[in-house]
Amino acid sequence: MEIKNLVLSASILCMCGCITSCGLDIPKEEPSSFETMKVEKQDIEMPMKFSAKLKGQSDVTITPQVSGQLMRICVTEGQQVTKGQTLFVIDSRNAQHEVEAARANLQAAQANLTAAQAQANSAKLEFESNKNLYDKNIVSSYMLENSRNSYNQALAAVSQARAAVTQAQSSVNRARVNLGFCTITAPVTGVIGEIPVRTGDQVSPATYLTIVSGNTNMEAEFSVTEAIIESQVKAGMSAADKDAYLAALPEVIFMMKNGTEYPHKGRITSLTGVVDAATGSLGCKASFPNPDGHLFSGIQGTVVLPLQQQGVMVIPQNAVVRLQDKSLVYKVKADSTATAVTVTTTATGNGKDVIVKSGLNVGDRIVTEGANNVQEGQRVLFPKKEK
Repeated sequence: MEIKNLVLSASILCMCGCITSCGLDIPKEEPSSFETMKVEKQDIEMPMKFSAKLKGQSDVTITPQVSGQLMRICVTEGQQVTKGQTLFVIDSRNAQHEVEAARANLQAAQANLTAAQAQANSAKLEFESNKNLYDKNIVSSYMLENSRNSYNQALAAVSQARAAVTQAQSSVNRARVNLGFCTITAPVTGVIGEIPVRTGDQVSPATYLTIVSGNTNMEAEFSVTEAIIESQVKAGMSAADKDAYLAALPEVIFMMKNGTEYPHKGRITSLTGVVDAATGSLGCKASFPNPDGHLFSGIQGTVVLPLQQQGVMVIPQNAVVRLQDKSLVYKVKADSTATAVTVTTTATGNGKDVIVKSGLNVGDRIVTEGANNVQEGQRVLFPKKEK
């Protein structure tokens, strides 16, 4: 056994000698440099995202103005309607009878007014005649005063008759309005919501019929944190300056919950002036055109506001190493070794980069790809050998 081992060892030595004598070199692994970048300031578009809920810009709840039996429902749920289109019809027979009765009362009042005016004209002629006769000492003062009182009473009767005519005309107008209320039309162009009533139901002004969502333009309602507002809207800004600021903001994008981007962009139209004490946020609205009717009230999604950040230090997200509650970046020193520095960063929203708030300076070189594999003091840059 020992002889066999000696023979095997001698064979291995001979093979090594032959390889060396033949001039074959075994390749040596050369260390490669890590990917690095130089930190510089740049301008970047940073999308800010806010959870939002859509609402028709002119959503109108439909309720009856009169009581009665619902005779006809002229629309269906989800139907697109135009302003003035008939939605519901309520039994109008009682309202029609009220109109006819009011017209009859008006005609009677007008007849009474005509009679009162005729009587007043007669009383006036009698009074003027007695006054002329009294001036000629033909009639007594008693007859003159009687005729004067009769004339004044006739004028009062005319005033009362005229007031009755006005009141009767108001009754006619009111009855006509109530008759018009029996036909309910769409106050705005939009989409019909849920219809909880059925034909034949008794309805009253307290009955909810449906809602018409004015969907020509849709409003996305969302909340903006106070910190964001303080960084964008300066304290003490006047109403005119705030309106100018909102007008100068870039167009916003609405993202559906499934990640689909709505094709029409919108604009931020309002910002409330009161901070919610519970949430520390302000209400905000953005208006989106809805020419095709693809948006509906109640849809939830995300409003994306692409704000411009100027002169900021932007580095790749993979250059940041998370260690418990710290964020580290490996900076390359003059001797090509890496040292960890603590940084504070802000997300850019694009999923690839972050903005460095502190910890680095312009001109610093940092490790990007493979930063998670770097150790403190490790050499990360190696000069390339000339061939």
